[in-house]
Order: sequence, then C-alpha cells, then structure tokens
Amino acid sequence: MFLGTYTPKLDEKGRFFLPAKFRDELAPGLVITRSQDRCLAVYPMATFAEMTQSVSTAPATLKQVRDFQRMLAAGANDEIPDKQGRVTVPPALRSYAGLDKDIVVVGAINRVEVWGSTAWKEYSTAQEDVFAQMNEEILSGEADR
Repeated sequence: MFLGTYTPKLDEKGRFFLPAKFRDELAPGLVITRSQDRCLAVYPMATFAEMTQSVSTAPATLKQVRDFQRMLAAGANDEIPDKQGRVTVPPALRSYAGLDKDIVVVGAINRVEVWGSTAWKEYSTAQEDVFAQMNEEILSGEADR
C-alpha cells in the first residue's frame, strides 16, 4: 500500500528518486502513465496488468473502449527503477502533467501519483472540504446505496 506525501526534485534528465518506502514494491518494474487529473500514476507492473485486464477484454467494437485503450497505452511507459531508486519520466508525460523541477509524489493506496508542486497545492486545497464530506459518505457505506 502506498501512503504519504513526498517532495523529491526532478533532475535535468527528467528523473526523480522514488521515496524509500515505495522502492521495494516498485523495484521489479513499474508502469508510469497519465492519470485523469493531469497528474501521473505509477503502478507496480503486476497491479497495472491486473487493472488493465478488463480493459483488454472489453469489446473493441465499442468506440469508448478503443479510445480508452489507446489513451491508456499511448501514455504509458514501463521501466525498472535504477539501482539508486530513480525513475525517468518521459518528456511527453512531463509535459502532460506540467512537471518541472519541483514535484510532489503522493501515495494513493494502490498507486503512486506524481504532481507538479503548484498543481498539487491547488488540488489538495480545493479538495479539503470535499474530502471531509466524502469521508462521511464513503466510510459509512452511504456511497453503496
């Protein structure tokens, strides 16, 4: 499980150090891809494969399925972190998420998210009140009704 917020720096080659707490789970391989909130999602390879299983078996005769498959796969990059625990973010993904030197790495339970520091500050500030309301609904089981 990925938890916590970290602030590594993106170097001139587009690399950052994974937080030490995340390295063991991501060391065998990872997939970094676009997320829907203009951030990047980093999945352990096995988790990404499980997640995409239903997408890969969905009927390609449906335009929405083809669109989703293309966008997910085209924006994904698989790699193995180097011996120092660094991950390279390809230029297209850095551009998509608006990443520069200052980034925020957030544990998001089954994935790691990478945000530009300004974008994360804006997002997390805007979500404070929503989070308080969601906590009551989701944890009380209201969302299932």
